Amino acid sequence: MNDFRFQRGERLKSRKELERLFEPGSSALMQYPFRLVWRPVEEARSDFPIQFTVSVSKRRFKHAVDRNRVKRLVREAYRLRKNELYDALPEDSPQLAWMIIFIGKELPEYAKVDKAMRKLITKFIKQYPLSQTNA
Repeated sequence: MNDFRFQRGERLKSRKELERLFEPGSSALMQYPFRLVWRPVEEARSDFPIQFTVSVSKRRFKHAVDRNRVKRLVREAYRLRKNELYDALPEDSPQLAWMIIFIGKELPEYAKVDKAMRKLITKFIKQYPLSQTNA
């Protein structure tokens, strides 16, 4: 049975890894309303293949309740789709750090977030083996 929980070890909290995501050498994908920035982790901090975090711009969403709502929707969509991603990753792949940056301008509905997350994960799965062989 698949585990749909979003556990502590799956959360990207390391300030050092978050800073590394924005250094040269990181990869990015776009699937409106998301921008995915990812990179292999220097030192694995958990048993999960991906550590994940979400960012929502304070400039676009002035109220914290709106930013928190968007983050909740994105985390929920990821939580329900992560098993497809984990199954597609090779067993010997390094742990990855993922940051999804929400770039939309208005509060989304869950259906749109879920659809965009599905497309983003599909794009990543198609691109990931190619980026590993070129690195």
